[in-house]
Amino acid sequence: MEALNERLFLQHEADLMLEIILNRRDVRGNRFTSLPIEQEKIDQILLAAVNAPSVGFSQPWEFVVIKSQQIKEQVKATFKEENEKASALFKDEKQQQYNRLKLEGIFEAPLNIAIFYAAADVPVLGQTSMNEVGLYSVVCAIQNMWLMARALNIGMGWVSIIDPEKVKQILKAPEKNKLVGYFCLGYTNGFLQQPELELLKWENRKKVSEMIFKETY
Repeated sequence: MEALNERLFLQHEADLMLEIILNRRDVRGNRFTSLPIEQEKIDQILLAAVNAPSVGFSQPWEFVVIKSQQIKEQVKATFKEENEKASALFKDEKQQQYNRLKLEGIFEAPLNIAIFYAAADVPVLGQTSMNEVGLYSVVCAIQNMWLMARALNIGMGWVSIIDPEKVKQILKAPEKNKLVGYFCLGYTNGFLQQPELELLKWENRKKVSEMIFKETY
């Protein structure tokens, strides 16, 4: 007989979860403090990540926890290279605004974490028609990690302006692994009330009605 989990959550717990979700922020380097993160909290964040849903119970994620200044310097170098390329894609006032943005916190954050997708070498249940759902499973782990970090009042920022192959080499990742995300984590001097790019008018928030459809498009 299957053992059932009888734990039912109360409305105030659901409300708290929604509050955490709505207050999650992408934290930049101008907001991190140098205060180290306690190991038990790092463990909690990683535990939340590895308990994310994964199609076929594949658990295709692998994490590299980085505190080394030497490694951070190498990753920062690839950020600088890619950021110059990115800046050139924008024009006029948009480029000027882009150049003023602080888009990473590699040095400022006491902790960096790289997250990889380690694809299975054999067919995986549920991934035979849509193989990419293995990759999506890793994104679920990232979201779990981000929400647990926020619940612990720890900031987290996604650094996507990097060369994934160079970062793989820096971290000596297996050839088959795919870098999905590189993140900076640390305590902050405060969480913004709205996402920073919304406050700066880089993008406007979409209306819920623009994103949700009934039955078909």
